[in-house]
Amino acid sequence: MNQSTVTLLDLPIEILHIILKKLDNMDVLYSLLGIDNQRLDTIVLDKTFTKSLNFVLRTTTDDLMPIIGSMLDRFCIDILPKIDYNVKSLTLHSESMERILAADFPNLSELRLYNVNNNTISRYFTNESPFRRIIQEQITDLIFLYKYDNRILLKWEYSNDVSDIGFIKLLSLRNLPLTAYSSSTICKLCVHVNRFEDCLALLDGRLKQLTTFIVTIENHDYRTSINYKKDSLPNLKYFSLKCHCTTKKYDTQIVPLIRRISNLKELTLNIQIEHRTRFVDGTQINNEILVHLPQLYKFTFHISTNVTRQHLVQLSNDDIQQTFTNIGYEQVCCYLTYSFDNATCRIFSLPFAFDDLQHIGNIFPPIVFTHVIHLGVYDLVPFEHEFFLRIAHCFPLLKELVVMNFESQSHISNNLNSNDNQMHSIAEYHHLTSLSVRYCHIDYVEQFLNETKTHLPRLTELIVDYNQLTIVTENFTRNTTRLNCAKVKQLIIIKALAHSKDLYDYFPVLSSCFCSE
Repeated sequence: MNQSTVTLLDLPIEILHIILKKLDNMDVLYSLLGIDNQRLDTIVLDKTFTKSLNFVLRTTTDDLMPIIGSMLDRFCIDILPKIDYNVKSLTLHSESMERILAADFPNLSELRLYNVNNNTISRYFTNESPFRRIIQEQITDLIFLYKYDNRILLKWEYSNDVSDIGFIKLLSLRNLPLTAYSSSTICKLCVHVNRFEDCLALLDGRLKQLTTFIVTIENHDYRTSINYKKDSLPNLKYFSLKCHCTTKKYDTQIVPLIRRISNLKELTLNIQIEHRTRFVDGTQINNEILVHLPQLYKFTFHISTNVTRQHLVQLSNDDIQQTFTNIGYEQVCCYLTYSFDNATCRIFSLPFAFDDLQHIGNIFPPIVFTHVIHLGVYDLVPFEHEFFLRIAHCFPLLKELVVMNFESQSHISNNLNSNDNQMHSIAEYHHLTSLSVRYCHIDYVEQFLNETKTHLPRLTELIVDYNQLTIVTENFTRNTTRLNCAKVKQLIIIKALAHSKDLYDYFPVLSSCFCSE
C-alpha cells in the first residue's frame, strides 16, 4: 500500500487561512512571510494579518516591553516595506516608535502608544516632529495606554509627596508651546493627563476635528496662570472624564467645561468629589448639566460625593433615588455610607460600566459588578469573612484588590467552632492576580493566605508587610498558607530583608522581590 504524507502547505488556501487566523498575526508575519513559498505569501499578505500591528509584548509578570532585536530588524527591513500600504492601526512602545514610524504608512489612521511621557510629547507631537505629517495629517484615532508600576504608586501614596507623581508617565502640557500636540485630523483622543489645566489645553482649539475625547486626570491640584480658550466645542460628540476633585474644581471647572460641549451625544463621568456641602443628586445633575445638553442621548456615570458632618442633611437612599426618578432616570443605583465625621453618597447608572472602584466599605449594594477588575476596600469597622464572600460574588472578574483595614476581625478565633455555613465557605477569587494587604491588620493577611478561607489560584503579585507575612506563614513553614503563595512571581514587602532560602522555597516561582520602607 502506498502511503502519502500531507503537510500543512498541501492544504487548500481556504483551510490554511482559517488555521492561520487563529494565530497571532505578528507571529504569522514574522515566521511565514518571505520564506520562498508563494502560496503562503498570498495568504499572509492579506489584510486580515496586516491591517493592525502590535509591536508591544506583555511578559508573564504583566509588564509591557517593546519588540526589539532580530524580530524588530526583520519587521523594519523585510516585512513592513511589503505590507505598509495595508496598515491602518499600529500599537507601539515609545522606545521603538521612531524606528517603526520611519516606514511609509499611507493608510495609517490609528496610533496606540505605550509608555508615553513628556519627552515623547515634546519630541514627536510638535511642528518639528520627524513624523509631523503622519501625526498631524493622517492619524484620526490617537490612544495613549498606561500601565502603572504598583511600587511607584505605593511610594507616592505612602510618602504623601506630590512630587513623586513625576515618576508616573502622565501627559503634561505645562511649559510646552501651543503648537505642541496640535492636529487637523485627530478625531479620537484617549489620554491620561497630569492636571485639569492639561485637559483645558487639549480643548483650546489645537485639535479642531476632535469628536471623541476620553481623558483621565490624575492630580487633584489645579493651579494655572494660563488663560486657555474656553469657546464652545461644537464638533465634540463623545466626552468621557475620570477624575478626583474638590468641590471648587467640580463647580467652577468641570461643570462649565461640560456645558461648552453643546452638541454632546454621549457623556461618561467617573468622578470623586471631596469637601462638598451637599450631595450631588439627580436634581443637581439635571439643572447644572443635562438641561444644557439638548442632543444628549446616553449618560453613563459614577459620582461619589463626600460631605462633612457639619454640613450634613440626613437623607436616605430612597431620597437620593427619587431625585433621579423625578427626571426620568430609573436605571440608577444610589447608596449612602456614614462614618464619624463625614458621609459619602455614590450614584451610578446601571449596569455599572467602569473597571475601577475604590473605597468600598462593608455596606455596598447586592448587585454584580461585571466590569470591575480593580477594587479597593476600606472601612473603620472590621471586614469579616462574610464580607469577602460578598466581594467574591459581586466582583466575579476581579484582578487587582487593595485591602485597607486596621481593625481585627471579631469572628476570626471562632470560625472553626461556628455553625454558620458562611464561616466555612471559601471565598473564591478565580481571576485575582494582584493583592495588596499592606495597610491591614494581620487578620487580613491570614484571611487571604489561608486556603481554608480563600482560594487564589492565579495570584502572581503580593504586597504585604514582611513581619505579618512571616507570622502568618509561621516562618514559611505553614502548609495551609502555602497553596495561595505557590504562583506568586512578584513579592513587594515593606521591610528590608535578606532573601532567605525558606522564602524562595515557599514562593517557588518568585522572579522578583522588592523592598519598600
